[in-house]
Order: sequence, then C-alpha cells, then structure tokens
Amino acid sequence: MSDQGFSVTHDPNPLARKLGYAGILPFLGCTLFIWLLIDRVDPDVIVFLAQALAAYGALIVSFLGGTLWGLAMPGGDYHQDPADAQRHAQWTGISYSLAAWVGVLMPPHAGLVWLGVLLIVCYVSDRKRFHELHMEGWLTMRFRLTVAASLCCFLSAAQI
Repeated sequence: MSDQGFSVTHDPNPLARKLGYAGILPFLGCTLFIWLLIDRVDPDVIVFLAQALAAYGALIVSFLGGTLWGLAMPGGDYHQDPADAQRHAQWTGISYSLAAWVGVLMPPHAGLVWLGVLLIVCYVSDRKRFHELHMEGWLTMRFRLTVAASLCCFLSAAQI
C-alpha cells in the first residue's frame, strides 16, 4: 500500500517482458517443427521434439511454482497472515512441480495435453495470489504466455 492508502501495482519491467516473451520461443519452435516435419522425417525426430516440448513445459510449470515461493517469502505485501501465505505458496509451488513431472513421465501425446491443462490451472490459481500481492500488472503477460504455451502443447499433441 502506498502512503495515501492506494494499492501499488507492480508491473513487469522491460527486461522481464522481453525475457517472458522470449520464453515462448521453444514452445513455438517445437510446435512449428512438429507440424512441418510430421510426415517428412524419421518418427524419432518427432518423438524427440515432443519430448523436448514436454520437458520445457514442465520446466516452465516448475518455474511458476518457484515464483510463488519467491513472492510469498517473509516481507511480502500479503493481505493475509504471512505464515499462512508462505505455507500456501510452498504447497502450491511444490504441487506444480510434481504435477509437471507426471506430464514428463507420460507418453508425449498425453503428457502435452496434461501440461497444457496444467499451465492453464497454474494461471487460474495464480490470479488470486497475484492480486493479493499487488502484482496485477503481470497478469496480462501471464495470460498471453499461458494461452500461447498451452495452445502449443495442445496443437503438438493433436499432431503426434
């Protein structure tokens, strides 16, 4: 809260925006290659691309879980009891990582669907946390990246 009682909203800085949007490139690249190469190369290449996409998706989901940990560390601007907020963020963050790991262990056609859904679930879950932390300025970028990443997972799964 600011001195005048108004809520301060933290927005991503220019570097965070560039890095965030650059982070979508592996999703787009793998999906594009899967769609362009599906019947033109050895099937092992497609399997490799699908596994690479699933691994990257799982890393991103784990990153999102770690972000919650960082945002809820003591001293955060939470509207609720800081200890409760920290416990919730830690449980949620580890849940993201474990659920992402399951997606990597699944066959790529199923794992990519799982990870696409998981990316959406993470966004929906994080919306509440971001509002509580006055991080609403990040939600537009998060929404765009979530749509693009999950769509890539779904499109790749549909093609393989």
